[in-house]
Amino acid sequence: MTRLVALLGLGLRGGNVVVGVDGARAALRAGRCHCLVVARDAGPRTEEKVVRLAQALGVPRVIGPPAAELGARLGRPPVMAVAVTDAALAQGVLDRER
Repeated sequence: MTRLVALLGLGLRGGNVVVGVDGARAALRAGRCHCLVVARDAGPRTEEKVVRLAQALGVPRVIGPPAAELGARLGRPPVMAVAVTDAALAQGVLDRER
């Protein structure tokens, strides 16, 4: 998980990730999301708003750390979803999963 969060932190600083359910949903709808990271303890709202949309669009999903940890490591309050909008960063996140 440490490498995943480190990659997301780099992406956040570079403007290549969108943090939060609403932002991730907007990125998915705009076709800018290459990978979706969802907190391990994400609730039904996250499932309803972004996970199903990502599945319908064929966007890969990665299960991340719990929301409190994900948010804390990104300098935010608890975060349920993060959309990766850069293709190369998304590939790095997905490669980390293998």
